[in-house]
Amino acid sequence: MFTELKAIAKDEGVLLFFIFLPVVYPLLYSWIYNNETVREVPVALIDNSHSAMSREFANKVDASPDVSVAYRCADIEEAKNLIGHGKAYGIIYIPYNFEENIIRGEQAHVSVYCDMSYMLTYKAIFTTVTAVSMETGAEIQRHLLGNKTEREDEIATQPLSFDEVPIFNTTGGYGNFMLPGVLVLIIQQAILLGVGMIGGTEREMSFRNYRRNRRQTMFGKAMSTLCGKTAAYALIFSVMLAWVTLAVPHFFGFVSLVHAADLLLFLTPYLLACIFFAITFSEIVRYRESVMLVVVFTSVPLLFMSGVSWPQSNIPGAWQGVSVLFPSTFCIRGFIRMSSMGALLPDVAKEYHALWMQAVCYACTSAFVVWRRVKSAENTRSEDEAEA
Repeated sequence: MFTELKAIAKDEGVLLFFIFLPVVYPLLYSWIYNNETVREVPVALIDNSHSAMSREFANKVDASPDVSVAYRCADIEEAKNLIGHGKAYGIIYIPYNFEENIIRGEQAHVSVYCDMSYMLTYKAIFTTVTAVSMETGAEIQRHLLGNKTEREDEIATQPLSFDEVPIFNTTGGYGNFMLPGVLVLIIQQAILLGVGMIGGTEREMSFRNYRRNRRQTMFGKAMSTLCGKTAAYALIFSVMLAWVTLAVPHFFGFVSLVHAADLLLFLTPYLLACIFFAITFSEIVRYRESVMLVVVFTSVPLLFMSGVSWPQSNIPGAWQGVSVLFPSTFCIRGFIRMSSMGALLPDVAKEYHALWMQAVCYACTSAFVVWRRVKSAENTRSEDEAEA
């Protein structure tokens, strides 16, 4: 273990991925999403009605906290040009017969066009216009009914009363929704990057840094090497896991309903599975720089395949099969339930058992990888001695 820790301390690239990345990236992501929701999203308004009712409708939209009527345009082309230049994220179109239809008792229409590139801005615009439309419709209905009391108006416009109470993501924010999965994935990717870089360095040096011990068998050397590597990585990333799962959510006020004892038991197989998976994965790393391309390319697909940003039921079966190869898939699902829903260990038993199965399977593959490296190192030394 101490030999591996010394090697890590001497390698600036590995320190960057083992220390800097898991410490700084969670802070960066949490700071970016700390606002949780978007406010005052600029939209372009096209009011062809030019009536009192259309102006009232536009004023209510502008008075909402989420949307701001920043531009008033003459036609669609002018509004589309604003969206193209990033000055507005949506268009609200009120037709010329808006007030006339309402006065005649006919259905009036308001069209909303949104830039679908940004989910949060689309949600803010669409939700706001829908809420204003429902409120305007209720006011018109109360006026037409001619009730004498407010209670009669309330029953007529809202015969079924309901209260909307969010159970888990109480803030309704994007940070509480997405950050738990991202934080867990950062740990796996950091281990893959660091261990992959170490594996690439060892391969470039033909594994000459493996110590020679004539009193041990080849299998014994492989097991002692594997245990030393695992202990060194576990010592570092047990601290990093505590940082990203407990400290960072606390600093930024994200919802965290985890129970410390259950979280410790749940993350233990995840950490072991990540370490053994990284050692196994490092076998295909020929050069220390190449691991960065692979890991960076796979980060977003792994987040999608976990089911946190896209419903798991809608993921094709082939991709669901691929996702079970990665420890982050089961840990993200389980950790989100523990963090956002207050689930206990028995509630995430399926993910917990899957992580232990991955840890055992990847422990076997990583033992084989290390055994091959020890064997390669012995062959290299024998060749060097024969040439000398």
